[in-house]
Amino acid sequence: MTADAARDQATAARLLAAATELFAERGFANVTVRDVCERAQANVAAINYHFRGKDGLYQAVLQSAIAIMRETTELARRAGEGQAAEEQLRIYVRTFITRVVASRGNWIHQLMAREMSDPTPALDLVISQVIKPRLALLSGIVAALMDVEPADPRVLPCVFSVNAQCVTLLNHKGAGRIDPAFAATLETIEPMVDHIARFSLAGIAAMAAGPLRPASRRRLSRPTGAAAGGRRRVRARR
Repeated sequence: MTADAARDQATAARLLAAATELFAERGFANVTVRDVCERAQANVAAINYHFRGKDGLYQAVLQSAIAIMRETTELARRAGEGQAAEEQLRIYVRTFITRVVASRGNWIHQLMAREMSDPTPALDLVISQVIKPRLALLSGIVAALMDVEPADPRVLPCVFSVNAQCVTLLNHKGAGRIDPAFAATLETIEPMVDHIARFSLAGIAAMAAGPLRPASRRRLSRPTGAAAGGRRRVRARR
């Protein structure tokens, strides 16, 4: 590698590192090219040269996050191969929670939170490369538990319910004040894994039993005894 190529590579790495910090801290819309170049100590034209502009730089940052998030899905898939559906669900929950607890407050969590609250066109990459494959994996597990096809309309709501329980642990500061279990560390997550897995299995089994029946409307009965007498006395005084 020539000296010029080495300098270019080092500049691109600094820009990517600076952009990762800034986009996670502020979101895409609140970061300028000049902000990134100042933090990276690079020429203001360097972003166009290395990444073809701010959009290209943001996509490079997002692809780094996507690669790490895809590892989580792939890890859960490989660990569950050959296991019964119940154990696959437990493995999924444990894998996801482990990554959730480990990523609290890190740049990926911050970046994704900002992307979800103020989406950019790059969100389509996250959906196609991370969210859909993860939902497909969990949908297959839930469908096996229910003994139905993944397209069954009861499957996806169950998938969202399982994921929602896991994601709750990201917001651990406020919830941890209510119950220390929500402030779980990597060393203390097993009780929460067990709870989410057992709760989810019971809920999935209930949904597999059939659609929910709406509660029957009960007519209000006319008051009797003392209550009726009390109402008659009120009317009489009027």
